[in-house]
Amino acid sequence: MARPLRIEYPGAVYHVTSRGNARQGIFLDEADRQVFLEILGHVIEKYNWMCHAYCLLDNHYHLLVETPDLNLALGMRQLNGVYTQGVNRRHNRVGHVFQGRYKAILVEKNEHLLELCRYIVLNPVRAGMVSDPRKWNWSSYGATAYAVKPPAFLAVDWILSQFAKKKNAARATYRKFVADGLRRKEETPWKKLAGQIVFGGPEFVAYIQSRLSEAKEIGEIPRAQRFPGRPPLADLFPREGPPDKAARNKQMKTAHMQYGYTLKEIADQLKIHYTTVSKVVKDRKN
Repeated sequence: MARPLRIEYPGAVYHVTSRGNARQGIFLDEADRQVFLEILGHVIEKYNWMCHAYCLLDNHYHLLVETPDLNLALGMRQLNGVYTQGVNRRHNRVGHVFQGRYKAILVEKNEHLLELCRYIVLNPVRAGMVSDPRKWNWSSYGATAYAVKPPAFLAVDWILSQFAKKKNAARATYRKFVADGLRRKEETPWKKLAGQIVFGGPEFVAYIQSRLSEAKEIGEIPRAQRFPGRPPLADLFPREGPPDKAARNKQMKTAHMQYGYTLKEIADQLKIHYTTVSKVVKDRKN
């Protein structure tokens, strides 16, 4: 049976899960969970991700991440790899912590993303671990639903903006949205999943399928195939005479958004730090 495809494109949103080897726990105590969140924060900053929701259970975790760059696989390799090394060293053990590869589902950034945010934070309640999602300290619910300072890596603004313009009203409506989900009999949204890897409306599913039309087998698609005929970075950033700042910023955005070059690739070409490129790409005024 072919493995589910890992599709990467700028701005893709994923629901990511990773489970413990042989269904064993991946978090043995609260210190493990705290270490994992610290590593997650570093990965999100390094790879320019946005984390919309998360939940750490005992033997698996859920993440809802948006990736402006084509680097989900790179970030996940570091996240699970660094955590495995640390937890094994801390508990004086060896071997696998996670069961095979992580699972990544592409999510349309609309009501489908909201539905998954709700599904993720309700996991501890569905599992009988707590009676109220607010009582579970290891999810994004508290920071999204209440005026609690979120972890630095957590992006709550987009979710709240879907419910109301003002934060207090948005939080109240979000809390009702989550509570309504708990009252529903259907516990999982996966009946709406298309082809094992896509959660979205018909147009979104068709868009993803169009990207796979020439793929013979589900698997990683090289970046060069996603952007056929793209010019090399040396052509995008000619060395003859430094352009003005506005022109250079425009070149960075073109390289990243139109041709799919990562922040690091652009930074290496220009011999600058990748965070400088990140600020330019994120700044809509440039």
